[in-house]
Amino acid sequence: MPTPQASPAGRILRFGVFEVDLAAGELRKSGIRIRLQEQPFQVLALLLERPGDVVTREELRQKLWPADTFVDFDHSLNTAVNKLREALGDSASSSRYIETLARRGYRFLAAVERADVHVSPVETQLAASPAALHPDLDVPPPHRGLTRGLFALIQLMYLIFYLVALFHLQDVDRITDAFLPGWGSFAIVTGVIVTAGVGIIVRCYLMSAVGFDYRRLREKFERLFLLILPLDQLWAVAPFLLTEKIGFGAAFAATAGLLYVPFSERTLLRMAYVRQPVPVDLRPET
Repeated sequence: MPTPQASPAGRILRFGVFEVDLAAGELRKSGIRIRLQEQPFQVLALLLERPGDVVTREELRQKLWPADTFVDFDHSLNTAVNKLREALGDSASSSRYIETLARRGYRFLAAVERADVHVSPVETQLAASPAALHPDLDVPPPHRGLTRGLFALIQLMYLIFYLVALFHLQDVDRITDAFLPGWGSFAIVTGVIVTAGVGIIVRCYLMSAVGFDYRRLREKFERLFLLILPLDQLWAVAPFLLTEKIGFGAAFAATAGLLYVPFSERTLLRMAYVRQPVPVDLRPET
């Protein structure tokens, strides 16, 4: 079935870092063509015709699958939308472009611009819409898989810290007793046990939440931040327990880096879980 037609001045559509050539049936990201099959492209073209509006499943069926076509419509449409989301780097759980409305249809969230057909890919990239920037951080939106993966690695790092410290409590006691004998050493070892126990629970929760792509993870983390921040700041001094092996300078540098980690965790979640702005309808007047 042919792609929906557009006027010559509106055959090139832009949203974010993407550009759609309706006449050629091509999707490009920053000037680089992205492979997209015919049905997912048709779904995208229909959504771009009405940005911000709900395109019902029945409308999509009537336009893409004629009445005399025998096909498992629900499965075919879901497959097409999933392939389209994959091409856009989008997610149903945290949508930047395509929002699912259960049992109703879909809505295109980003602002859409119509461009002249003769605009070059380089000019397209330089004149990218403000929608190409992260709404909270004013940076190009990174791939969600990367940001979620980095966040999970940080949780794994802390989990390893806790487990290693608990498995070597005698060494911790020996080192701390060298400069804080008596009750001081006992207090530090007790603090290690208590904070490691709390930390293991927190890190397991965060790892499972990011692993299952819990869409309210950012909100939950922000609520836990007042607990996580002092916990991480205390464990930031852990490298000084290895001063005998790595030296004071390396321990100081590692501690300085660890002091920043909780703030980087918050930034990673802000990148991965975006609070969606109200979509703006930029359709031309008829």
